[in-house]
Amino acid sequence: MSEFMGKNGFQWFVGVVEDRQDPKTLGRLRVRCLGYHTEDLIKLPTSDLPWSHVMNPITSATVSGIGQSPLGAVEGSWVVGFFQDGGDAQQPIIIGTLPGVPSTLPTQGNNKGFQDEVNANYPKYTETDVNRLAVNSKVASGPHSDVEDNPHMSLTIRRADRTTSIGRADFDSVDIRRANLTPATLEGDDGTNFSEPTTPYNAEYPHNHVYESEGGHIREIDDTPSHERIHERHASGSGYEIGPDGTKVTRVKGDNYDLTTGDHFAHIKGNHSTTVDGGVRVFVNADASTGSNYTIEVGNNSNVNVKVNKGNINLVTSEGDINLKSGKSIHMDAAQGIYMAAQTLSAEIDGNWVEKVTGTNTKTGSKINLN
Repeated sequence: MSEFMGKNGFQWFVGVVEDRQDPKTLGRLRVRCLGYHTEDLIKLPTSDLPWSHVMNPITSATVSGIGQSPLGAVEGSWVVGFFQDGGDAQQPIIIGTLPGVPSTLPTQGNNKGFQDEVNANYPKYTETDVNRLAVNSKVASGPHSDVEDNPHMSLTIRRADRTTSIGRADFDSVDIRRANLTPATLEGDDGTNFSEPTTPYNAEYPHNHVYESEGGHIREIDDTPSHERIHERHASGSGYEIGPDGTKVTRVKGDNYDLTTGDHFAHIKGNHSTTVDGGVRVFVNADASTGSNYTIEVGNNSNVNVKVNKGNINLVTSEGDINLKSGKSIHMDAAQGIYMAAQTLSAEIDGNWVEKVTGTNTKTGSKINLN
């Protein structure tokens, strides 16, 4: 090929995106270029600007939907590129965006280009175009010099939404009477409240790499020395953050569904605390297969404590037995009565049977055999 793009140099341009509603959905943009196009929208309306193709990075395949598409420029973005048709300036290609510090905000109805005249959405403020989470400017001096003077809204919301003083299951020690034996005390297990950790955000420019979408979805990869973090946040407030020590905090603002088509394994090296403000339901063996049991094993020197503040503990089996076996003794202590109703009641005792009744001992039956 004797002729190819760039052989005789490139015809460069700098301009402002005014339209991204590409009818061919190729991610093309309409750009008003400095030195090529007038700012007068009456003389040259946005609809008459040529469509600019956007050069994608090599990390994006840009074929069959593979890669990022479309790229992130919006109306009001400053871009740089070249004309592949040279001086004709009808086939622009954008190679990148240019951040800056806007001096004015867009206005509608003045028929001036080089801005988002149609929607007046961008820029939103007259400060650096770099994300506030990445800049993290601090108060210059004084007792609050370590406080952000212009925090990102998502950071303010996250701090305000932080949940504190969450109650944990608490089992108070209790004395239990034992027939013909001295009373015993059941060991308590105090459940102190816990709180959601504060965000470890303490970014320093230029170490925090931030992506924020138009809708407010955020991704941070923060390489600030000693404050490294990963943070992803949906605009609704759902998201997660991993702090410098590896602590992960996940927040779901709506419902949470966890579906596993195979087996599910979890290993917790420390303690596990779950607080549910509503109810809890566990359905095991929903498909009625054989051998799918609900098994709980507690290691040595530990107790299984079940406490109901006000209500009943119900154990029901439709078909099957309820079996209790203790390596030592079984003690029952009721403030009122113990009632048993059965077709047959049998007791097999290898040692002694001792009854101590302070009131009346009544036995009623059609026939009573004493052997």
